[in-house]
Amino acid sequence: MNKCGYVSVVGRPNAGKSSLLNWLVGEKIAMVSHKANATRKRSNIIVMHEDDQIVFVDTPGLHETEKLLNQFMLDEALKAIGDCDLILFLAPVTDKLTHYENFLEKNKKNTKHILLLTKIDNVTNNEVLEKMKEYEEYSENYEAIIPVSIKKQTRHSDILDVVVKNLPEHPYLYDPEIMTTEHMRDIFKEFIRESIFENISDEIPYETDVIINRVEEKKDLDVVKATIIVQKGTQKGMIVGKGGSAIKRIGKDARLKIEKLTGRKCFLELFVSIKKGWTKNKQGLKELGYDVTF
Repeated sequence: MNKCGYVSVVGRPNAGKSSLLNWLVGEKIAMVSHKANATRKRSNIIVMHEDDQIVFVDTPGLHETEKLLNQFMLDEALKAIGDCDLILFLAPVTDKLTHYENFLEKNKKNTKHILLLTKIDNVTNNEVLEKMKEYEEYSENYEAIIPVSIKKQTRHSDILDVVVKNLPEHPYLYDPEIMTTEHMRDIFKEFIRESIFENISDEIPYETDVIINRVEEKKDLDVVKATIIVQKGTQKGMIVGKGGSAIKRIGKDARLKIEKLTGRKCFLELFVSIKKGWTKNKQGLKELGYDVTF
């Protein structure tokens, strides 16, 4: 019998969760940003390791907040923690142990987990060893601790071998040929959001969202029409930019990401619409696909 199971990837905002998953699957699927709290929903990324199937669950960062949208994001992460076979907890090597201690409190079911020390490129080997010694205090809690550098030292098998070892015997949950259970239109949406984060500064990206209006597959190209949602007129002005310069940059970046994934040409048309205060009320959030139940 093959091994197969759900593995939730969790950690504080900007711990490197989405970057790790894109590296493991070998394709850019998950949204990546240097800004915190870019990921808003759970998504499944499927990795085959020899004859075993790992269903990784990308999650928003663990954090505390009073904002309604951020509460939804935290709830998504907590659901992933409570409903999986194994957890990968990502801890940047320069972090204090506080984030890990908070995670242990949130892991109510005591689901077994592996501790990944990320971003080790930025420190010396001695500093990595010192941090591993600090975590030894909690060695009874985790199955393994693995220093990770997706840029150079680490091989996929360094992580995947340990993950599979801790998964149950189970038939495949999904077709082994697919990389994600996400619909293409949802991936396109995240690519556009990522491009907004990359091209627009300050808090504005956090108050935007994207609706995919239409995806049409023609013979030799994909036609994608999408609307960027903002909360204020001033935000719309910044998204559009002088003479449309900003929205052209956003559109070009997103189009290139879409074309790289699909291997096809893409015609991407973007619009901007104002939806006042959508991040601050449950109805506004639900209309944009964030089913706030608390």
